Amino acid sequence: MKLGKYSMGLGDRFSHQGEAQLRAIMKANKSGLDISPVWNKSNREHTYVHSYPADVRKEADAAVAALGFTGKYFVDADHINFGNVAPFVESSDFFTLDVASFIGKESKAEDIKFFVSSCDKYLGNLVIPGIEHPLLVTKDFLEKIAGKFLAATQQAADIYNFLKTEKGEGNFVTEVSMDEVETPQTPIELLFILKMLANKGVPAQTIAPKFTGRFNKGVDYTGNIDQFAKEFEEDVLVIDFAVKEFGLPEELKLSIHSGSDKFSIYPIMAQVIKKYDKGLHVKTAGTTWLEEVIGLAVAGGEALDLAKQIYANSFNRKDELCAPYADVIDIDESKLPSVEEVNAWTSEKFANTLRHIPGHPDYNPNFRQLIHVAYKVASEMGATYNNLLEKYADVIGSCVEENIYERHLKRLFNL
Repeated sequence: MKLGKYSMGLGDRFSHQGEAQLRAIMKANKSGLDISPVWNKSNREHTYVHSYPADVRKEADAAVAALGFTGKYFVDADHINFGNVAPFVESSDFFTLDVASFIGKESKAEDIKFFVSSCDKYLGNLVIPGIEHPLLVTKDFLEKIAGKFLAATQQAADIYNFLKTEKGEGNFVTEVSMDEVETPQTPIELLFILKMLANKGVPAQTIAPKFTGRFNKGVDYTGNIDQFAKEFEEDVLVIDFAVKEFGLPEELKLSIHSGSDKFSIYPIMAQVIKKYDKGLHVKTAGTTWLEEVIGLAVAGGEALDLAKQIYANSFNRKDELCAPYADVIDIDESKLPSVEEVNAWTSEKFANTLRHIPGHPDYNPNFRQLIHVAYKVASEMGATYNNLLEKYADVIGSCVEENIYERHLKRLFNL
């Protein structure tokens, strides 16, 4: 099973927006692209909204059937580990192996020695085509990188081998994720991480490293854009080298996690993948949930009242809701509007404050990030929330489609 050149992760926490998401993909594909939709949902999200992995498969299949989509599509078991992978096996065909927590864990001395010896030919000044300066590879460097990443790649191999036994070799797509850590991986580290995966027989088709800068949920990139541009281009060149040198799948490409709304770096990614004719996978998990709340606000009346209630509940529980996402949000609480202020807002004011349009005078990234982590609040509303999603499906679906196509796909692919 091979992932297409371009793919987009489509999170849908409440399983109502599959068709709207797919309409956006199909609209982009009319320009000659072939973007594969990948519906993804993590174990944490399933726990919060009381859903099951099979629900994601049902939604994806139903959307594809309803719209007559004929391209490749996938269902991603997002950020799984050995402890929670089993329930995803039957319904998923894309597995994001989250091994970030194993970075820095101790490995056996003989395993480190074996890895270092497997890299003898790369000692000295290693030339990667396209990278301006040679990469200096020493035995000491290889020992350090093995000490840091070997346990994580072994965990990826263990999960992959479990899946290979359960699903059969070649019947699923493997992604390796190392992004949810504080320290970014450098291009030379990425190169030897890929060597470890190749040594262990993990046929990764996408890899999600931690990049320089902040990839906060639902808002734009924060960091040194020039540094990101250099790093991203070198990562692409490293992957191209690794595919040819280590025998990894030719489909191997970068995966950008928390990839939604990173508008300032989309032109950079678009330029680099065009320059080298490479693929890209971008995950946009929570942005659809935000568009649901925007759609409710736009609908007005009882729907707007519910959107305001979601904010009030999230404001009063912000410490609880933010804690699991502490590494991927930055909220200035002094810039959050009071509940009383929001209760007085019009539909337009609420939607404009939440909708991510850079430069709009009403847009508030702090408000947006708090709502982003508040889907647990909506889940606790049960039928009250879901019934309004169905009642105002047209308005909400239009918001979802517009967001993915107009603000994401058009920027990512210069449409």
